Amino acid sequence: MSELSLKHVTQNYFDVLKEIGNIGAGNAMTALSQMLQCKVDMQVPQVRLMEFHEVGALMGGEEQLMIGIYLAIEGDITGSIMFLVKQDSAKHLVNKIMMGMASEGPDFNEMEISAMKEVSNIITGAYLNSLSMLTNLKIYPSPPDLALDMAGAILSVPAIEFGTMGDHILLIQSQFYDDVAIDGYFILIPDLESYSKILKALGVM
Repeated sequence: MSELSLKHVTQNYFDVLKEIGNIGAGNAMTALSQMLQCKVDMQVPQVRLMEFHEVGALMGGEEQLMIGIYLAIEGDITGSIMFLVKQDSAKHLVNKIMMGMASEGPDFNEMEISAMKEVSNIITGAYLNSLSMLTNLKIYPSPPDLALDMAGAILSVPAIEFGTMGDHILLIQSQFYDDVAIDGYFILIPDLESYSKILKALGVM
């Protein structure tokens, strides 16, 4: 299986991953609507297979300030997931959750970081649940780590880990909005053995 890299993903597998992206994003929006107590609309998620070094540019450049949430996953598959959102969009979300009581300015205090972790738990949990549901694999996420930094710096963490698998990555971009459009980026990084498990569970291999 060492030759398996995302570059050789079959169209069949890519379609399944799109389905996971659609279901996960839909579940995330439902959960987010309940949390924010307002309707959250969503565009159809874009599922992209891209080279790791292109990801920063997609997010508006490597110097774009982002909130990055990083979780390890264990269970039947292992690896990690990341959810990234622009700093100003994250602040908007947090302000909604805190009923307009968020602090002034772009920085996040402890309470706001905690609120953002909660949002991320809901969003990443929705994606993982959809993956688990379609594959019948048990998946357990670790508590989230949160970083506020430039996109390039945040992405350097999984880039090192990901280097062993080649340079392609699966990225799900979903845009959702209440009164402000928010781009969220979800990156799934299973380890190599887990890819074959996912493929087998989906009946692609």
